[in-house]
Amino acid sequence: MLTRLALLDDLLQKHAPVIGDDMAAYRNHCYRLVNFANALATGDPDQQDKLSIAAAFHDLGIWTHQTFDYLPPSEQQARAWLPAIQRADWADEIAAMITEHHKITACAAHHTALTEAFRQADWIDVTAGVLRHGLPRAFIRQVQTAFPDAGFHLRLLQLSGRRALRHPFSPLPMMRW
Repeated sequence: MLTRLALLDDLLQKHAPVIGDDMAAYRNHCYRLVNFANALATGDPDQQDKLSIAAAFHDLGIWTHQTFDYLPPSEQQARAWLPAIQRADWADEIAAMITEHHKITACAAHHTALTEAFRQADWIDVTAGVLRHGLPRAFIRQVQTAFPDAGFHLRLLQLSGRRALRHPFSPLPMMRW
């Protein structure tokens, strides 16, 4: 299990002032995602760094842009940051991981295995392990114990409820088929 990822922690710390009281919940969600995706995909030598970056940015627009239609600003922030670490060549893959992570069906064949693993990992976490995508229940529980919910799912329900009241015909704009 991955418990200390310097890149992920650094990125989250840089955004801590805007994430505010949701920091523990978001950090734990990111670590659960990285652990699940890392277990689902293998073979990319840069996998942990790519997962750390995608995890840190994937929902960030919720706080930085104060919107529940957060995929575009989250992707844009990741794309803007990658050149700072000389990884602009990762931009399309990281962007796909962010924009496809709420996709209900499997990612298209042209996406990387890591993109699909990230999508599956988010579904594992959002469903609290009801969907497992082949991961052992014991591993999911171990990750959940190491990185507890800390109010993350409650926060999602609150944000979903607010969005539904304001935009009843577009309650979940981040969802994709």
